[in-house]
Order: sequence, then C-alpha cells, then structure tokens
Amino acid sequence: MNRGTLPGPVVAAGRSMIRGYGMSTAALRPGPDFLLIGAKRGGSTSLYYTLLEHPQVMPLFPNARLLPKDNHTKGVHYFDSNYDKGAAWYRSHFPASARRAGKVVGEGSPYYLFHPLAAERAGRDVPDAKILLVLRDPIERAFSHYRERRRQNAEDLPSFEEALAAEADRLAGEEERIVAEQPGYASYAHEQQSYRAQGEYAPHLRRWMKHFPAERFCVLAAEEFYADPQGACDTVARFLGLEPAPLPPSAVKVWNAAPSQDLAPATRQALAEHYAPYNADLEALLGREFPWTRPS
Repeated sequence: MNRGTLPGPVVAAGRSMIRGYGMSTAALRPGPDFLLIGAKRGGSTSLYYTLLEHPQVMPLFPNARLLPKDNHTKGVHYFDSNYDKGAAWYRSHFPASARRAGKVVGEGSPYYLFHPLAAERAGRDVPDAKILLVLRDPIERAFSHYRERRRQNAEDLPSFEEALAAEADRLAGEEERIVAEQPGYASYAHEQQSYRAQGEYAPHLRRWMKHFPAERFCVLAAEEFYADPQGACDTVARFLGLEPAPLPPSAVKVWNAAPSQDLAPATRQALAEHYAPYNADLEALLGREFPWTRPS
C-alpha cells in the first residue's frame, strides 16, 4: 500500500492509534541499545539504514513493512526536540522485549551531538546505551547542510557565504534559551542554521563524554564508511556485541550527500582555517586521524 494514496486524516489517525498502543505498552518496551547521535549531514542516515541490513539489528516500532511508509523511522529526536513528550512516548518507539532476544535496536537523531542538553538527558535516562557517531569533513558537512535547507525552501539567504555571515546573529542567545526554557523550547536557528558551528565536533563530543565512558563510543569517519561500508559495519557490529554479517550488494545508499564542488575557494580556505583547531582537538580527544586532516 502506498502512503500517498491514503487521505491525510487516515494517515494521522493511524499514527495516533499506533503511538497510543505503543505508549500503553511502554513498560514492556526497553529503551535503545544504541544511539546514533550525529553528525547532521555527516552520513548518519546512510549508516543507520545500512546497519538495518544486519539480521540482528531491528528497526523501530512500527516496522515500515507493515505500514504505508517508504522507510523505517530513523530518529525519534527525543533527547533534543521532544523531551517534553515523556518517557512513555519515547519507549513507544521501541520493539517489545519479547521480540528483541539476541537482537539490538537503536535510533539515529543527528541533532543529539550539537544539542546542549541531549547528552545529559541521555546519560540520565538511558545510561547503558552505546553511542555511535559518524563524522564528515566539516567543510563538506556545512555546505551540505546549507544546500539541504535551500532545497527544502527553508533558507532565505541565497548564498552560503551570506548564511555563514548571518550565523552568529542567528544563534545569539539560542543555546542559553534552550537551557533556560527546557524542555519545551525548540530553536530552529540552533538546529538548522548552525552551518559552521555543527562541524566544531570536539567540544560537542566532549560534552557527551562527560555522561558516557569512553569505551561506550564508536566514532566513524563518513569518508571511510563510504569507501568500505562492509568494514565499517563490521566494526559497528562488533562494538554492539554482534557477529559481522555480509551486506547485500544493494545495501549501501548514499543519502543526502550534496557535495561541494562549486564551493568558492576563498570560502573553503576560510572554513579550513576556522576548523583547523577543532580538528586538532578532535584528533587529540580520540587519539586518531581523520581523512579530511591528512595531506591531499
């Protein structure tokens, strides 16, 4: 059944009924085994759907195969934008424990990495979860983020350079307001117009490491994942306590890439200089190099 053939009220009613059932059985639904926390436009969507090809990685509830829906739900956005909906609402998205023997399930909400409260909330509510993170060259990530907003008619500024110039003013006071007005305040500017800031990975990751021990993290580079998806997924499988499994040839799909071939050289150079100390901090924090810091 194609979702597009159903009237909107029917789809809405179905969603409400399913979510209500999930909430009424929330006590039977353990939380996530893993959280894929970002980065936004960093490859998290591609990684999540590739991981679902593993026979022991379950999708969220409800399974898209049972619904007029093209893809499984990837992210719940509970620890960032939906925390006011409560724990029962969150648990309603996970399969019941009776169906999870020998399997794992997680969700991927890429704003978690950057959100100022997500790490603390997750550390308090799901302290046993494992943390996955896929990071992309921050210059590529920033431009891809801008291009996505433009494609969706959600960014009025006609050039990437104008958006970068406006970023500081757009974000001024937003993080403080998120913290002060929790849990109900959601900032569009903080989530969607933070093109430069979301690629300053190290301080955002360090915030998460205050709430989860280092051995609970698996950090991938998007460039390495796309170059060797089988190897990357084998690494993640072992991290999740699973045996590696072969991916089908059709498993890897690049979602939302928006490459930056037409990025102005001067803009690229300015961003490279901006990100250099953050990249160095990230490599020191994790004790490894990333592809975008290696000499070309």
